Amino acid sequence: MPLVLHDNLKREKRVFKPADPQRVTLYACGPTVYNYAHIGNARAAVVFDLLFRVLRAEYGPDHVVYARNITDVDDKIIAAARETGADISEITEKFARIYREDMGALGVMAPNIEPTATGHIKEMIALMARLIEKGAAYAAEGHVLFSVTAYEDYGALSRRSRDDMIAGARVEVAPYKKDPADFVLWKPAKDDEPGWDSPWGRGRPGWHLECSAMIEANLGVTIDIHGGGLDLQFPHHENEIAQSVCANHAPLANYWVHNGFLTMDAEKMSKSLGNVRLVHELLERFPGEVLRLALLSAHYRQPLDWTDRLLEQSRATLDGWYRALLKLADAPDVEASPPEGVIGALRDDMNTPEAFAAMSALVSRANKAESQDDRAQLKAQLRAAGAVLGLLQIDPQAWFQGEDGEADGLSAERIEALLVERREARASKDFARADAIRDELTAAGVVIEDGPQGSTWRRAG
Repeated sequence: MPLVLHDNLKREKRVFKPADPQRVTLYACGPTVYNYAHIGNARAAVVFDLLFRVLRAEYGPDHVVYARNITDVDDKIIAAARETGADISEITEKFARIYREDMGALGVMAPNIEPTATGHIKEMIALMARLIEKGAAYAAEGHVLFSVTAYEDYGALSRRSRDDMIAGARVEVAPYKKDPADFVLWKPAKDDEPGWDSPWGRGRPGWHLECSAMIEANLGVTIDIHGGGLDLQFPHHENEIAQSVCANHAPLANYWVHNGFLTMDAEKMSKSLGNVRLVHELLERFPGEVLRLALLSAHYRQPLDWTDRLLEQSRATLDGWYRALLKLADAPDVEASPPEGVIGALRDDMNTPEAFAAMSALVSRANKAESQDDRAQLKAQLRAAGAVLGLLQIDPQAWFQGEDGEADGLSAERIEALLVERREARASKDFARADAIRDELTAAGVVIEDGPQGSTWRRAG
C-alpha cells in the first residue's frame, strides 16, 4: 500500500505524494534549549524520527531531507541565564548538547539539518521587510507585528473562532496593536538582553517568525511535511502559515502532521503539578529503547498515558524480542527487507500498535523456526524491522547483560569470572561449588542458561 498520512489541515488521511520524490522535505519544531527535556518533549522527537525512517525506507536515505530546529533565543533562555549568572550561549550550548545526547539514547537519528534561530536573523529581517511591503505586517514602537486581517484563512488549521484564538494565544493588550489578535514578529531588546540591529531598532525575533525563516532558508518555500506536537497547532503553526503564505503567496507545507498529548497517570504533564519526568533521569533507570517503545506504544495521534506499568510492559516486550534474537545468534547473517506486516502498518499513518503486533507474530515464528534457512531469514527480518522502528539496535547479549550496570554489586567481569569458576568446578565434579555459584548469581539477579555451546548469562528483566 502507498504511504498515507493524516493531514491536520485537511482533517483526513491522504496518500502522501511529495512534490519531488528525489528530495522529500520534512520539518519538525525542535527544542527551546534552556533546561532538560521531559518525556512529553521526547514524544515528538521520537514520532518524527520514526516518520524520517519510514520516508527513508520509501524513497531512499539520500532523497529525504529532515530539518529540526533549535530555538536559542527566547524569554525562558534569558531568564535561565539571569537566574544562574551564566552566559546565554553557555546555557544554550549545554542544553542543546544534552538534548542531542538524550534523544540519541532514544534512538532518534540526527536530522540532516539543525538550523538555529540566532543563525537566521538576516533571513528573518528580510522576511519581515517583505511582509511590511505587502501590507501584511507593520512597525510600531520598535515592534514589528503581523496583521491577522491580512490573511483570510487565519484559523483554518486549528478551526478556532476569533475569540477562542485571542484567548488561546494569551494576547498582550498593547496600544501599538492595530488588532488585539496581531502577533509579534520582532520586539525591542533591553540593554542586558541579546539583540540585533534592524531597520526597526535593536531587537530580537518572535518565536513564530523563526520557524518560517528557517524553513524557507533550508528547505524551500513549500515543504512536503511540517510536524510538531498538537500543542503547537495554535498559535505557533497557525501563525507560521499566515506569515509564510502572505510573504510567498504559496503554501508553507502540503501536509501537517501532529502528535497527541502525553499525560502522567491520566493527568496532563506540567511543571505546576510537579509530575514532569525528565528524559535524562528516566535514562538512569531504563534503556533508551524501553522509553522509545513506550512512546510509540499508542498511535502517535492519540493521547498516551505515561505510567510505571507502561514502562514495565515495554521492557518485557523488548526482552521477548531480544530473547528471540539471542536464540538466533548462531544463524547466518543474510539480507532481508522489513516484513510487509510491519512496513505496511507504518505506511498506514504510522500505525505502531499494528506494527508491534506484526513484530510479536514475527518473534513467535522465530522462536519456532528450526531450519537454518528459516532462522537466518527471520533473524534478518527482525533486524530490518527493528531498523525502521529504531529498536533492536543493541547486541542481544549486551541487552540482557547490561553495558555498564551492575546487579547487586556484581560487575560483568565478576560474573564472567564466576562462570569460569563454575565451569571448572563442574569439570572437576565439584557440583556443590558449582551449585553454590549458580545460587549466588541467581540471588544477584543473574540468569544462567546452559546450552550445547556452553553457558550464557543475562540480567533478569
